[in-house]
Amino acid sequence: MKYMMTYDLMEATRNTNQWLGATARAFASYPAMAMTANPFMDWLGAWGDVTERTFARMVVKPDWNIPTISMEDGQDHVVEVETVLSRPFGDLIHFSVIGRKPMARRVLLVAPMSGHYATLLRKTVISLLPDCEVYITDWHNARDIPVSAGKFDVEDYTLYLVDFMKELGSDIHVLAVCQPAPLALAATAYLAEEDPKAQPRTLTLIGGPIDPEANHTEVTDFGRSVTMGQLEETMIQRVGFKYDGVGRMVYPGLLQLASFISMNGEMHATAFRDQIMKVAQGDASEHDKHNAFYDEYLAVMDMTAEFYLSTVERIFKNRDIARNDFEVAGRKVDIGKITTVAVKIVEGENDDISAPGQCLAALPLLTGLPDDKKASHLEPGAGHYGIFAGGKWRRNIRPLVLDFIDANAAAPKAPAKRSAKVVNLK
Repeated sequence: MKYMMTYDLMEATRNTNQWLGATARAFASYPAMAMTANPFMDWLGAWGDVTERTFARMVVKPDWNIPTISMEDGQDHVVEVETVLSRPFGDLIHFSVIGRKPMARRVLLVAPMSGHYATLLRKTVISLLPDCEVYITDWHNARDIPVSAGKFDVEDYTLYLVDFMKELGSDIHVLAVCQPAPLALAATAYLAEEDPKAQPRTLTLIGGPIDPEANHTEVTDFGRSVTMGQLEETMIQRVGFKYDGVGRMVYPGLLQLASFISMNGEMHATAFRDQIMKVAQGDASEHDKHNAFYDEYLAVMDMTAEFYLSTVERIFKNRDIARNDFEVAGRKVDIGKITTVAVKIVEGENDDISAPGQCLAALPLLTGLPDDKKASHLEPGAGHYGIFAGGKWRRNIRPLVLDFIDANAAAPKAPAKRSAKVVNLK
């Protein structure tokens, strides 16, 4: 499948379905169709409306659309997105609240690169903005990055995080959500040896696969059941001629989306059927619950082939992080070197992506960190999405994370130097 033809065939199929939806919607809206009562035309127009929107969203990066923030001064403050550091494969961006004094809490959200854009964490950003200066890693779609920009694998991802942390300074608090949790842990350990003063104050790991073998899920079972050769042959394609990254080897977003939907195919089919009926009956709206969810869920991005394959091989199969045997740029990263960064683990009881225990496996690796700087929380009844967005995040987890940040906001004390022993030779 490593050909431009297969990539372009998927794009052509998507484009055709979008066109069919638009055509059906336009045909059903012709004035002549309203001359007689015909429920079929209402259904056809609704099908076209939902189909066109569905397939159009698959190739569009969602906007951040951050609402104004109400502060204690009684005013609504506009939020602007600023680029702090720009790199070929991802930017460090800041959500600047205009007219507000800088907040004491400075938080870096490390967004996953697992098929969706960083906007998947929009609700997380919105929930933190009233109390924090919020930064986030905004990863780029691999299809838009020229081959001349080079490779991007798990080591490059880790080094990007190192650069972002250095840029923000040591008073930053890092929250890594899902996939980047092991790499954020590795980046912190890398800094512990290379530049200890640049380490963050706290590191919160939310539902990430530190040790995938700690508790099996469908994701980990799939990773163990296929060989790297099978993955490369069935999942990797070359970007077609339509995009700037033409020729780049990627794991296409459309292929990832097909995998996402297949995991809960019946649920998604029911959701789209119900939405078509609501549109036909005039009960749907532009920003209803269905559109709000699927506008984000359907917007997918390509991953570089080397990032996808190295993630499966080194994080899931070889368990390099779990075994504390991860290397970056030829250097072994020792997680035990982290001695001052407070680390908190957040897991969801019903998480079927990173099951309970997978993220908690980080704490035993922190052999150099005092126990009073380690913390963990298991949220009852929470699924994967619920531990970083939604009601359980806002009501239960977010306050705990902010309390943890406040409790460890002070600069860590330097280890006491041992005084030289004076020996009297007389």
